Amino acid sequence: MDATETRTYWRHPCFPDLGLFKARFTQHRYELHTHPTYVIALITAGCERIRIGRHTVVAPTGTVAVVNPEEWHDGEQGADEGWAYRTFYPSVPLMTAIARELGGDGTPVFSHAVIEDSGLATALATAHEGSTSQDATQAEASMLVALRHLIVRHGDWGGWVEEVESSGSRQRFSLYEDLVESELGSQLDLQRLADAAHVTRFQVIRDFKKAIGLTPAAYIRDRRRRRASSLIEQGLGLADAAIAAGFADQSHLSRTFRAAHGMTPGMFRRGG
Repeated sequence: MDATETRTYWRHPCFPDLGLFKARFTQHRYELHTHPTYVIALITAGCERIRIGRHTVVAPTGTVAVVNPEEWHDGEQGADEGWAYRTFYPSVPLMTAIARELGGDGTPVFSHAVIEDSGLATALATAHEGSTSQDATQAEASMLVALRHLIVRHGDWGGWVEEVESSGSRQRFSLYEDLVESELGSQLDLQRLADAAHVTRFQVIRDFKKAIGLTPAAYIRDRRRRRASSLIEQGLGLADAAIAAGFADQSHLSRTFRAAHGMTPGMFRRGG
């Protein structure tokens, strides 16, 4: 293995059947192989040359290479400097479930091996980078938004774009508020919010944007910060307040608190 080449693999915290890979290669060359999953590769530097089936394509910086499950493919440098990429390996059941939630009735298939779409590239980059965030709700939402963009804009998925329900956003938002307030200390994901209002996770995202102009994650993070502030004022320790308010740990609370108040929770406690 070339010491100048880097590679990291992990799984998405909200989607156990979605692997993620980040790498930079100069000399590495993949042999022909297949995956039971999709391969969605955002090229972030250089250029990759890929053989998919009987065709060879070139994917330069900013493009997205897509390989369907079970398709034979390889990969090698397409430029002298090699290439870097952020790759997603979503399972077939996951992609099928997302397509179904969007109103489709089949498993997505992608006929274009290389996609030029700056909006998709940005969404994928955000989702990939956000997968390591401690904010699980934001990590979940950004991934769903990116995969929705890919499926709806570039997939043959046997469906239609789900109907956007604009009416009722305010009424549904009150249900979300009640659930968040009562369950701040527990795991809050988009599906729980969707179940409360009997809508899809994508409708939840739209409802929050229409009602308050924020993402669900930003709203939940704000409410957790406020709950932690109240608990700290009541004399609870910082670590205990963080956990009781639903933060992953004290450091997560500290980052959120500093971003909102310009001070640490410790400074807030000492000044109270």
